Amino acid sequence: MTNIKYLEQAIPVAPLKIAALESCRELGKKVNDHIVSFRKDAMTEELDSPLFSSYRTDNYLIKCSCPRFGSGESKGYIGDSIRGCDLFLMVDVCNYSLTYTVSGHPNHMSPDDHYQDLKRIISAARGKAHRLTVLMPFLYESRQHKRTKRESLDCALALEELTNMGVENIITFDAHDPRVQNAIPLTGFDDFSPQYQFIKALLRAEPNLKIDKDHLLIVSPDEGAMHRAVYLSNVLGVDMGMFYKRRDYSTVINGKNPIVAHEFLGTDIKGKDLIIIDDMISSGESMLDVARQLKERGAGRVIVFTTFGLFTDGFAQFDEYYDKGYISRVITTNLTYLPPAAYEKPYFVVADMSKFIALIIESLNHDMSISHVLNPTDKIHALLDKHRMNLSS
Repeated sequence: MTNIKYLEQAIPVAPLKIAALESCRELGKKVNDHIVSFRKDAMTEELDSPLFSSYRTDNYLIKCSCPRFGSGESKGYIGDSIRGCDLFLMVDVCNYSLTYTVSGHPNHMSPDDHYQDLKRIISAARGKAHRLTVLMPFLYESRQHKRTKRESLDCALALEELTNMGVENIITFDAHDPRVQNAIPLTGFDDFSPQYQFIKALLRAEPNLKIDKDHLLIVSPDEGAMHRAVYLSNVLGVDMGMFYKRRDYSTVINGKNPIVAHEFLGTDIKGKDLIIIDDMISSGESMLDVARQLKERGAGRVIVFTTFGLFTDGFAQFDEYYDKGYISRVITTNLTYLPPAAYEKPYFVVADMSKFIALIIESLNHDMSISHVLNPTDKIHALLDKHRMNLSS
């Protein structure tokens, strides 16, 4: 049974509305278009019932904004009625392209600014919407998820704050450590991973890729990304290896302990194509060092999967490593802001997540089991079967 057929068997919890904040406006429009298409094709016989009076429409997005005063202060504003609606709020806390003026000086929006704007829109909606769900692809402060000595627990505090404001569900992707949800044990928290979208984008970019134990290997760049590599290697039926990061814990640079060396643990990789998978590329220094070492060990194509391509230090080093043959592809999602320069790179591939998000929203709006609607393992196997048939033909 298709995803849409499952949804047709359920009644929506409440009329659907989506508040895509300015940081997530482009992705929100794509998600809206998919939902419009889903419901346009729905064969539900009860559409004439009052329960479905607002089921089909050309737009589920509402007008919302956070205008600012000259001092940099702001307020949240919702321009459409949301009373009794199932409201989904979308925010990209990593969108640094947006600016505002503080006493005449331009200021780029930081994750803190985006998080404050999210709270402003929640404040404007509270008491009117039937249910509030926050869709935050990059979980705010997710890298500060645990305490060492006298440190703040920013991510846990943010989750508690959203819950106290009336948010019933939080949806995120590849949380740095999903155990942070223990801070809100009575609130819905769903952490999704884009492996299917990665494989789909990869096979489009590399249609001749051979996926078997003799030709492909999955690599985890550190111990923290092991669970992603283990899943991908199992579902693809190939071997895996990992790198161990030796850090200098006596020194702190840019808020973290610098990496002294990467030690590889795994089988012989000579001549094999490799997929390195991790949750994010920040500066990219660690990922590129891993790619270089793999090529020096005789690897074939080195392909990088990363959910969030932040590229905080730009693309110069990625260009250099591509020219030297250390990397063949960098595949990332559109869950966070990507600068226009990224799309011009010959090695850069975007895994579009808008349809996936639309299905998540539709499932929750219909109170459907997510596992019935979104099963990446079955989808990946079907995709691989089709790919192998194309290779053999």
